[in-house]
Amino acid sequence: MKYISTRGDQSPKHFCDILLEGLAPDGGLYLPEHYPKVDDATLSHWRGVYQNQGYAELAFEVLSLYIDDIPAVDLKALCQKTYTAEVFGSKEIVPLRALENGIWLEALSNGPTLAFKDMAMQLLGNLFEYELARRGEELNILGATSGDTGSAAEYAMRGKKGVRVFMTSPKGRMSPFQQAQMFSLMDDNIFNIAVDGVFDDCQDMVKAVSNDLDFKRQYKIGTVNSINWARLLAQVVYYFAGYFQATQQNTEKVSFTVPSGNFGNVCAGHVARMMGLPIARLVVATNENDVLDEFFKTGVYRVRASADTHETSSPSMDISKASNFERFVFDLLGRDGARTKALFGDALARVGFFDLEAHPAFSQAATRYGFDSGKSSHADRLATIKDTWERHGTMIDTHTADGVKVAREHVQAGVPMIVLETALPIKFAETIVEATGREPDRPPKFNGIEALPKRVVDMAADAQAIKTFIAGHCA
Repeated sequence: MKYISTRGDQSPKHFCDILLEGLAPDGGLYLPEHYPKVDDATLSHWRGVYQNQGYAELAFEVLSLYIDDIPAVDLKALCQKTYTAEVFGSKEIVPLRALENGIWLEALSNGPTLAFKDMAMQLLGNLFEYELARRGEELNILGATSGDTGSAAEYAMRGKKGVRVFMTSPKGRMSPFQQAQMFSLMDDNIFNIAVDGVFDDCQDMVKAVSNDLDFKRQYKIGTVNSINWARLLAQVVYYFAGYFQATQQNTEKVSFTVPSGNFGNVCAGHVARMMGLPIARLVVATNENDVLDEFFKTGVYRVRASADTHETSSPSMDISKASNFERFVFDLLGRDGARTKALFGDALARVGFFDLEAHPAFSQAATRYGFDSGKSSHADRLATIKDTWERHGTMIDTHTADGVKVAREHVQAGVPMIVLETALPIKFAETIVEATGREPDRPPKFNGIEALPKRVVDMAADAQAIKTFIAGHCA
C-alpha cells in the first residue's frame, strides 16, 4: 500500500515514511492510493476475530491492509502490546452499552488519559519507538491540542526513546483537569507551550513549521495531530468493533454519531465505510463552533477568526479549521488534488471560505457518503447530561452530550445509532456539577492532580517563536 497527498503530489510513499513525516511536502494530507475493500467473508472472519481473539487481533487485521513495510509478526506484537485490558479496562477495549431507543454508547475513554485519543495515541507511541529504533533516528513531535490530544500524546510518548514532544495549547481554554494532566508531567522529553490564542492559532503554528521543509528536515519534525494518517488509521478499528457488538449478522446496518471538531474521529468512520463496513449514516455533531454543520447543510465551509471562535463547555471542539476535513473533500471531489489545493491552500487563505453548494458532488456527501450533521449548545449540553443521568443513571461528558443530543434527532427505526463517547465526565467536572448537582467519579490515580506542580511555557501565537524554542531544546 502506497500513500499520496490530497494536494496532488502523486509520488507514492510507504506507511513508515508518512508515519514520521506528518504533512506532505506540498502541504496536503496523506491518504492511501485506494481503500481496501472488505467483502462479506472478511467481515465475518473479523467478527469472529474480535469475539474470540479480541481487539488487538482485530486491530492487526485492519492495520495489515494498510501497513506492508512492518513485518507482520512485529505489527501483531505492537497491537498486542498496545491494546490490553490492563491499559483500557476491559477485554472488549471499547465496550458498547445500550442507552435508549436504539441509541448506544461506545466507550472509548477508558485509557490512560480518559479520552478517546488514547485509542490511537497509545499505538502511535509504540509505532514511533519501533520505527525510530529500526532507523537509529530521533523525532521531535510538534502538536496542537484543544484539550485531549495533548495529554494522550504526552502520556503515550513520555519516556519513549528518541522522541521529544512539543505540545501547544490555547492558554486558559482547557478545563482545569485537562491542564493539570498535561502541565504536571515532568518528563525530560515533554514540553508544554501555552499559546496566547485559540486552538486554531496553535494548529496554524504546527502547519507553518511543517511547511518549512528545511526546518522540518533539520529538526526531524513529526506530528501526532490527526493530520498524521497513522493516528486516523488506528481509529478505524473501533468502528468495526462497535459494529460487531451492535449486530448479529452482516446484513444489518448501523449509524454513528460523532462529536466533531477537527473531523479526525468521524473521518475514520468515513474510511471504514469506504472499506465496506455497513454504515447507514455518519452524523457529525458540533457545538456552537458549527463550521462542519454549516457545510453539510449548505455546502459552505467558512472558517472563523480567533475572535469569532466561541469558548464553550465542550472545549475540545472549539475549532473552526477542521484539518481532516480536507481528506473527505478530496474524496468528495473525485480525488482531484489540484481542486483540493485550490480550496484548502488558496481559497481559505485568500477569502476564508469556499462554497460547494452548486458543485454536482456536494449532494453526494449525503447520498453516496452517508453524512448528516447537527449542533448543540450549552443549554442542550446541560439538559442532555441531566436527562441521561436522571433517566438512565449514566453520566456523560460534555462532548458526548453533544453527540447524544444530535443522535436523538437522527435515530432511525431498526438501525442502531452508536454515539462515540469521547471522554470521561471528570475531565469537565464544573459543567457536570452545573447539570446534575454532583461531582462525577474520579479515578483514584487522578486524585489531587490539579494541585500538582506544573511545568509550562507561555508563548505568543508565532511560528518563529516555536521554531526558536524547538531549536534551543535540540542543541
